[in-house]
Amino acid sequence: MTIQHIGVVGAGTMGNGIAQAFAGKGFAVTMTDVAEAALARGLATIEASLERLVKKDKLAANDKAATLARIKTSMRLADLADADLVIEAATENLELKLGLFAELDRGVPPGTIIASNTSSISITRLAAATKRSDRVIGMHFFNPVPVMQLVELIRGLQTSDETYAQVEAASKALGKAPVRVRNSPGFVVNRMLCPMINEAVLALAEGLATAEEIDHAMKLGANHPIGPLALCDLIGLDVELAVMNVLYEGFKDPKYRPAPLLVEMVEAGRLGRKTGRGFFTYG
Repeated sequence: MTIQHIGVVGAGTMGNGIAQAFAGKGFAVTMTDVAEAALARGLATIEASLERLVKKDKLAANDKAATLARIKTSMRLADLADADLVIEAATENLELKLGLFAELDRGVPPGTIIASNTSSISITRLAAATKRSDRVIGMHFFNPVPVMQLVELIRGLQTSDETYAQVEAASKALGKAPVRVRNSPGFVVNRMLCPMINEAVLALAEGLATAEEIDHAMKLGANHPIGPLALCDLIGLDVELAVMNVLYEGFKDPKYRPAPLLVEMVEAGRLGRKTGRGFFTYG
């Protein structure tokens, strides 16, 4: 089977980025969400992203129109029945994802591959919620999806060689650089990245330096293009906390304990760029 039609569950930051990336490479895309407003925001984000490329002469206006024409939206998972590959990009919540995988398993043909964009949750566990565990895989994209080349391909215990090969081929057709990853909490990048961000939050809470100084030091001293606290704001403090909780529960190691300040800021609703305030304030 050659993957041609992509279903995307979730129209948020990652979902609309995935939809844009696939549509831009000629794939037919159906993007779903539970809220019509979320779909409208997702499409508006894609259109604005494409328009920026047009203004920078990196994309022709007719290619922008063609990309948008390849994206359909729906509030019904049933409209994903014709998809060859469905990518779940919902909130990083285990129970929510388990429910979605069970519902998708009932609603799409047995041959359809179901993937998750989860940044930390066990693919083996998600696959077990279906009757097609051999057709389940992890596709962890990175933000912003249209720009970042890496996609982690995570095999669950049950994932077949055929499924992996098909998804790897689709990833390469997308222009991404897929990396094979064994199923483990946090996979590869977040296993290392999120504890680093968490350590920066601990340093801030201890008053070692201000948020600006911590980020400035890491940019100059470690040659990072963006500081860890600004990166946390971009990722979302709630996502960072979710990943740290998965690492903490998965390894039972205190080095993965979420920083208390991170927990408190999430409780306060200061989630970063998406709420206008995190470790920094955004206009």
